[in-house]
Amino acid sequence: MPIILISGIGAFLLLLFLSPRSIRWLRDHEVGQFIRPQGEIPQGHAEKQGTPTMGGLLILAAMTIPFLIMSDHSTASMLVLFTTLACGAIGFVDDWMKIVKKRSLGLSGRWKMLALVVIAVALAVLAVRVVGVPTTIQFHVVDYSLEIGPIAFGVLVFLVLAGATNAVNLTDGLDGLAAGTMAIALLAYVAMTFVVTGQRDLAILAACLMGACVGFLWFNSYPASVFMGDTGSFALGGAIAALAVMTKTEILLVFIGGVFVIEALSVMIQVVVFKRTRRRVFLMAPVHHHFEMAGWSETKIIVRFWLIALMFAGIGFTLFYRTLPG
Repeated sequence: MPIILISGIGAFLLLLFLSPRSIRWLRDHEVGQFIRPQGEIPQGHAEKQGTPTMGGLLILAAMTIPFLIMSDHSTASMLVLFTTLACGAIGFVDDWMKIVKKRSLGLSGRWKMLALVVIAVALAVLAVRVVGVPTTIQFHVVDYSLEIGPIAFGVLVFLVLAGATNAVNLTDGLDGLAAGTMAIALLAYVAMTFVVTGQRDLAILAACLMGACVGFLWFNSYPASVFMGDTGSFALGGAIAALAVMTKTEILLVFIGGVFVIEALSVMIQVVVFKRTRRRVFLMAPVHHHFEMAGWSETKIIVRFWLIALMFAGIGFTLFYRTLPG
């Protein structure tokens, strides 16, 4: 346990050390956030235009260095690290294109999906053939598992990876919302990988990610000095997706990342209903913008979503623990 705690604290302190100069450099070189045109965003978001972005690079650096120093580099944990960095690279390209083009649209969705397919195939193949992850679905809600075979398992891995990366990306719309919610989900994975199953290296990696997210909140909390950008949101989404694959909690991720699921569903519902009826279910999607439009302050939304995330993470951990053999 001490090494896991030290790893998380190390990531937290490293991010605090790296951030001030990095944020200053991003600001000096005008590596700033581009906001959608007025009328497409809640009132008050326009003032965030130009806030330094690509802060996800800080999260990745602060997470990777202590993990490589403190862990035994197990195959499972290195595969999670690979997935995290690979998804972060997709986000980096997206952020960079936005900066170069000076607009809020970056890498096309088609190229993002293609890249995620490649990462998902690599993750699925290596997880099964090298790590020995079974090609089953473990439901946890009920103590039941279903053998689905390698091809269906690969499809499942892609759906989890694509769903997690995009859901975290959608959640990253308010200062500190995605980083705080992710830290809570990662806390659940620290508990599941170490306290319950004894997978020390995965616990160290989850702790480093959590520490980096908490450290990032120091600068990303309202009003944010830096945004994580797609670099951070895609990397963190990839991290929890890979952790889910390694711990056989692909289905349970619906609870552990409950806030991310709600955010993604709100967008899907809004689009489907509007296309069919030309009416909106929410004032604006994702759902955190709905509450902004309804008059809630940004900080109130963030704190309440964190509380909901804690509840979901607790449910996810309980279900995981309850269905363990013996």
